[in-house]
Amino acid sequence: MTAPTTTDMTVAPRVPPAEPKARFSDLFAAEWIKLWSLRSTPWAFLATVAMVLTSTVTIALSDVQQYAQSDQTQRELFRTLGRVADSFPFTTATMLIAGAGAIGAMTILGEYTTGMIRTTFTAVPARSAVMAAKVAVITVATTALGVVLAFASYGATQVVMSGQNLAVGPGHPGIPRMLVASALLAPVCALVGMAVAAVVRHSVATIVTTTALFFVLPTLLNDRSRLSASFLHMTIQQAWGRIAQGQATGEEWPWTVGGACVVLAVWSLLAATLAVFSANKRDQ
Repeated sequence: MTAPTTTDMTVAPRVPPAEPKARFSDLFAAEWIKLWSLRSTPWAFLATVAMVLTSTVTIALSDVQQYAQSDQTQRELFRTLGRVADSFPFTTATMLIAGAGAIGAMTILGEYTTGMIRTTFTAVPARSAVMAAKVAVITVATTALGVVLAFASYGATQVVMSGQNLAVGPGHPGIPRMLVASALLAPVCALVGMAVAAVVRHSVATIVTTTALFFVLPTLLNDRSRLSASFLHMTIQQAWGRIAQGQATGEEWPWTVGGACVVLAVWSLLAATLAVFSANKRDQ
């Protein structure tokens, strides 16, 4: 007799292919969509634009009116220094610092306050990569904002000052440096606001902390001693003023434009590092 044959019908279970890891470009695109899907984002950008341009035009109108009533000595002083300073005044820079800092903080607080950050980290467990994408998105968005506002402020000022033949071209001494410094002020402050929000994760505490860093700290320092002057030079406002308008607080403790550039670069790097590596297991 022939022995019966049996066929092994056991089928090995199919192993689903591993999902490809999210590329940084995918994370960037997702975070970009997420940023602009927030209703508050366009309003925050528009409010910053409105504050900056209103401040610039108001100051320019006031200075032009005062120029018409000034003597020859005051007019020469304004022609030498005022035309560059009015193209992006210190008050205007303050408005940009506040607006950009709020935009940066908003990108983090929006997810932490609603708990959406859990969903984000569940979808993409590589938390540092997610935060790096957020940093990249806010850097690109606010750099574009800074460029637009720097040139818009400069242009609006020239229109106002042209009535007194005070307008200056973009190649005028001091104007290129002012444009670059003012454009880069926005991403620096946005990154700082983002870092504070990523570390603090509470709306009120974030507002208090960023306000202290941006505005309160410089008022507590002076140039009466080397130590105090050194810390004063490390603040964002003073560094921007040194680059954009040549403001050097105190002749006794001078500092260079290059040093001011280093200050802004350090603020940016530290803020980006804190934002990226603050994403630990605590989501609330």
